Amino acid sequence: MAVQSSFWPFLVSLVLFSLMSNLALWFHLKLSFTMVLFPGLLLVTTSFLWWKDLNRESMIGYHTHKLEVSLRVAMLLFILSEVFFFVSFFWAFYDASLSPTIDVGMMWPPKGIVTLSVYSVPLLNTIILLTSGITVTWAHHSIMNNYFNKSVFSLGITVVLGVYFLFMQWVEYNEAQFSIADGVYGSTFFMATGFHGMHVMVGTIFLFYVLLNLVDCKLLYNHHFSFEAAAWYWHFVDVVWLILFISIYWWGSL
Repeated sequence: MAVQSSFWPFLVSLVLFSLMSNLALWFHLKLSFTMVLFPGLLLVTTSFLWWKDLNRESMIGYHTHKLEVSLRVAMLLFILSEVFFFVSFFWAFYDASLSPTIDVGMMWPPKGIVTLSVYSVPLLNTIILLTSGITVTWAHHSIMNNYFNKSVFSLGITVVLGVYFLFMQWVEYNEAQFSIADGVYGSTFFMATGFHGMHVMVGTIFLFYVLLNLVDCKLLYNHHFSFEAAAWYWHFVDVVWLILFISIYWWGSL
């Protein structure tokens, strides 16, 4: 039986457009943060319902081999689009840091900017994400070998590490002695790390949803694409953070 057309992709696109538009207006102080928070929560809700529909179709048996291949290609293309999204932030950062203008004192970091210690929260967050990459791989290995308890335990640890990373990111932002309004350094720092944090939040929610399916025995060693998609996304988030750590936190503070 064929999969019927879904309105979720179109709806998620509209919500995402609304979120990015409101975010841009909030940066220019033309909207309250509530107008950013609402579409953000709506994006999480619609994405969750979309994943739920996909999972239901898969369990019923609607997903043929051809459709599964299409889903894998779609996920890879989505991650590729995210790569170029972050390339824009790294491009802006290196353009400003490799040839600092007179506006920032012809130096990098700009004059007056007190950078964060690379060996404090940034290093801890690096360890957290690298560890989460190991635990999500452990979970995949456990699923492939039908180790139910180990897969639940390791995936649960991954979710906890994701939440802990977000908490430490919030602590770091509160400790920072500069803001997003402090010139090109502040804007590139908070845009790059902030959007990465948003991706960690989405990835954590995605992994938590997969964990619920795993506990409900909806994932099998030969039937777990939702987990693979979440794991690919999580490894992508890990790689982006490593580049952020090396570029902005370490090299950018020398």
